[in-house]
Amino acid sequence: MRIAIVVGARPNFMKAAPLVRELQARAHAEPVLIHTGQHYDRQMSQVFFDDLGLPQPDFCLGTGGATHAEQTARIMIEFERLLPTLAVEVVVVCGDVNSTLAATLVAAKAEVPVAHVEAGLRSFDRSMPEEINRIVTDALSTVLYTPSLEAGMNLRREGIAAERIVFVGNVMIDTLLASVKRAQASEVLARFRQVPHQYAVLTLHRPSNVDTPAALGALVATLAELQQLLPVIFPVHPRTEQRLEEFGLWPQIQSLPALTVTPPLGYLDFIGLLSTARLVMTDSGGIQEETTVLGIPCLTLRENTERPETITNGTNTIVGGSRALILERVRSILGGEAPAARVPELWDGHAAQRIADHLLLQSWKH
Repeated sequence: MRIAIVVGARPNFMKAAPLVRELQARAHAEPVLIHTGQHYDRQMSQVFFDDLGLPQPDFCLGTGGATHAEQTARIMIEFERLLPTLAVEVVVVCGDVNSTLAATLVAAKAEVPVAHVEAGLRSFDRSMPEEINRIVTDALSTVLYTPSLEAGMNLRREGIAAERIVFVGNVMIDTLLASVKRAQASEVLARFRQVPHQYAVLTLHRPSNVDTPAALGALVATLAELQQLLPVIFPVHPRTEQRLEEFGLWPQIQSLPALTVTPPLGYLDFIGLLSTARLVMTDSGGIQEETTVLGIPCLTLRENTERPETITNGTNTIVGGSRALILERVRSILGGEAPAARVPELWDGHAAQRIADHLLLQSWKH
């Protein structure tokens, strides 16, 4: 069975890697890896392929960066040209990035079945571009592989037939559990001169946090106070670095004595950093999941989350952009308050196996 697996951005790589490996090990499967080029520079793409042991893509579409509409359109054009030549039985898409939406639209119009890995997540906030991508991808997909029971409930509420929904667990946790020992052997802490459990990690990239001077400036002001409480390591997303410079905030960031600013890190270095942090502050969805499994307190710098199980079962707290709430929670954590974390159901390192089993049992008709 020839199976196309489409990736395009950093969050996709962690989800695709265990599934590609699982399918490669099956005698009756032939995965075809397609990289759209949504994340195209080495720090956001190739280093992840290296760290995760992903094979080089069979096809690279080279679409690059642009606005949401331009990027989605470019991917659709290139994938529409490629798809008829592949002779695949099903197209597998992961997550909620523009590449996911674009590949789904093309495959659905070509009447090629689509399987969506990480289906059913909802923040119920349509100002998030990812929420639009999730809703459309799920509506058009043939099979929906969900990471949680909550995700399946969301899909059923939207009228999606129960037989299309398959609860498989969280495939990104497969990658985390397979990599954490190697990640902890990284020299990243020595490189940043940090002591385990005595520093915080910060990531920022969402438009709601970085695309206006007011929102980003408020977070920088909070960060100035925060780094007085404990050292902070800040791997800066290219989008965020651009905005910091554009809004004149870069000199203030560079002047903070207990803040370490670094370019984006590879997967193993980042997980090594995450796994021994005292706490993590982020607006990323995946990091909420990783910290839950690692047992690291996480403060989510958003007003909502599409991963509520990280709050009910995990280590996550929604703090938005509130300076008072962020600092209050940080002080509580430093004072010894720790959430009683439980790992959600089927976040066990075997989601890719369950997905492969199901994919290969289907008779895909198109």
